[in-house]
Amino acid sequence: MSFRYYLYVSDAKVDMLLSQIDPGHQRRRAAEFSVNLTVVGVKRSVENPGTDRLARLERVTRYLDEHADVGSVDEPGQFFRGLLPMRWGIVPTTGELSLVYFGGRTDDTIVGLGGSPFHLIGAAPAAESTVRGLVGSSTMPALLAGLVDEEAEPVAGPPPAGVDDPDAAEVAALASVHQAGTRLRGPTQNVEFIAKRLLHGPSPYPELDGRPGMTVLLGSPLYVALVD
Repeated sequence: MSFRYYLYVSDAKVDMLLSQIDPGHQRRRAAEFSVNLTVVGVKRSVENPGTDRLARLERVTRYLDEHADVGSVDEPGQFFRGLLPMRWGIVPTTGELSLVYFGGRTDDTIVGLGGSPFHLIGAAPAAESTVRGLVGSSTMPALLAGLVDEEAEPVAGPPPAGVDDPDAAEVAALASVHQAGTRLRGPTQNVEFIAKRLLHGPSPYPELDGRPGMTVLLGSPLYVALVD
């Protein structure tokens, strides 16, 4: 029997999608939680969340695979699924933003996945004082802000022409994702995942890629799991 060893599960994205798959889901969850507290007791209410969390994730991923536009890393749809070696860790950022980032590549695509460290399995619950830094870190503006390394040496190649130019803004965003993976340290681990596509385009630094035609892909993962 094959087991998944989950590293990251985004309850926020799972619940958002599940409420669209099954509009009555949130009402039933509230009712079940109330019953657990008042009838079954504290032990049941503490033990259930982990099992329920994975059951909700499995329901959402099964629905996406059957009904949604789920592509691959090299040909992403609205969502994309992958299994490849990646480095990951907490990316140093400025200000209050916290960010966990997974970076890797295929023969054709440089891919990054980013989100809140709060969704790492085993992470301590966020203290009230840190919630501001966790909320929204899976959105593209927050991810790109967290990926900018102000102390990094400039990468060779022509800089974006101007921030008011939409094309230049996209090139700058792709450049941030291109560079972010190089800042990750430690060994690679084989992981599988499903993620929402946020950004996809041609590599802004083809001279550094080792082969022509590379693309860059940024996603917000529903889950990331280790694969032996």
